[in-house]
Amino acid sequence: MAVIDKIIAKAKSADKKLVLPEGHDARVVAAANKIVEEGVAEVVVLGTEEEIAKACAEAGVTERKFEVIDPATSELITEFAEEFCELRKKKGMVMDKAISIMKTRLFFGNMMARKGLVDGLVAGSIASTGDMLRASFTVIGTAKGINTGSSCFVMDLATPAPAGDEVLLFADCGVNPDPNAEQLVDIAMATASTYRSLVGETPKVAFLGFSTKGSAEHASLDKIVEAAKLCKAKVEAENLDIIVDGELQADAAIVPSVAASKCADSPLKGEANVLIFPDLNSGNIAYKLTQRLAGAGAYGPILQGLARPVNDLSRGCSADDIYGVAAITVCQAIG
Repeated sequence: MAVIDKIIAKAKSADKKLVLPEGHDARVVAAANKIVEEGVAEVVVLGTEEEIAKACAEAGVTERKFEVIDPATSELITEFAEEFCELRKKKGMVMDKAISIMKTRLFFGNMMARKGLVDGLVAGSIASTGDMLRASFTVIGTAKGINTGSSCFVMDLATPAPAGDEVLLFADCGVNPDPNAEQLVDIAMATASTYRSLVGETPKVAFLGFSTKGSAEHASLDKIVEAAKLCKAKVEAENLDIIVDGELQADAAIVPSVAASKCADSPLKGEANVLIFPDLNSGNIAYKLTQRLAGAGAYGPILQGLARPVNDLSRGCSADDIYGVAAITVCQAIG
């Protein structure tokens, strides 16, 4: 069974509610109906009645299974604007401006998630990643103990990894261009949490570089070595069920026979399932190569480190892609 099928099955066992802000997109309303019909989650779609009707006609949706809210006319606007004023008071936010901002679909949807009216948000079929991140980090903010928001890709492998894993998580592939050691630790901890919520097994985290345990020396490796050290200390101090090692080359991280040769004392033993890349260049390149040359399914970018589950979509996504990301978001909400 493909990993996405397992995630969908897990989501169906939960009782969660999502908001999809882009109700002016036919793909979104088609996905919303499917999400509800198949029992993955309840759904609120944001948009005007005219937008929703037009999108449904285009998608062939004749009977809506989802709730609709128009942010511009919602009775929640005043309450949301008051909270946003309080949230941004140090920035000089005033009520008139807050009302205007809260009438925009992304900010309204994120405030619904912040206040617990929904369990998560999925958007980005039309909105840019920058707009998504801006609204989510402003309204929801990062989770307790995490200072750095990040992203990961769920790589559903066409052929199992040498250690037998059918799914690996790659991070960060979409948000942080050049994270420092402390930020890499945040990325690793958030990705470990995502892995556990989606796969349900012990995260085995490898900090990757072009050196294995000091086999090479370069200033660019220093932050990787430091990040692995800091992350190990954090896992030990908090008694977490996470295995961490680094710095490791990719083959030493995921191939047991190579690990036995290059780093026999590594606690990962070549069985890493969470791969932490040193920068956005390497992470983004790696996931695209794995997707395009090895035929892996790539689900993401899955946003993580936020106080509520929020996920971005590719603007070229299909309704089925939205459905899959919705299931992932529900599993993140389960924890």
